[in-house]
Amino acid sequence: MIRTGLLLAAGASRRFGAADKLLALLDGRPLIFHAADAMRNAALTRRIAVIANPALRAYLHGFEIVEIRPAAQSDSLRAGLQVAGETDRLLIALADMPRVTSELLDMVTSTATEDRPAACHDPGPPMPPACFPRGWLTRLADLTGDQGAGRFIRALPAGALVKAPGLLDDIDTAPDLARMKKTAR
Repeated sequence: MIRTGLLLAAGASRRFGAADKLLALLDGRPLIFHAADAMRNAALTRRIAVIANPALRAYLHGFEIVEIRPAAQSDSLRAGLQVAGETDRLLIALADMPRVTSELLDMVTSTATEDRPAACHDPGPPMPPACFPRGWLTRLADLTGDQGAGRFIRALPAGALVKAPGLLDDIDTAPDLARMKKTAR
């Protein structure tokens, strides 16, 4: 079974400010490092990262890199899908979620079935990381604009959701990063 990990790291980081948030430090390492390391340690056959900033390449050893211009969410997803090609499972993770673990990625991948995706929740609505079986990849490829896979995972039944307490915080703004630094102490 081919299990492909897709790390989405091509956002414009507009709400964070002028700097690329994925290079901001958390626990002494750039945010991109945390997400990439979790994916590197997950039970995957391939790893792909979609980036907009070439400076992120230094933290993505072991990944096939797709570089695009900062654009809509669906653009980075479709760029990753094109490189992924034929895969049995596509695990999608976001680079601005530094608390996601390789164990969580593996649980999400194993919760997906041949005909149903899987995603996470904490305890709110379903969210990434999410894993999609081969039969769902054309639906993902048809997404446009700032539409990610969220609309698909929000409709998943409870049995397709992996509980991930404390692991799904994402960094959108500098205050988000400051809060995460405080809670890590």
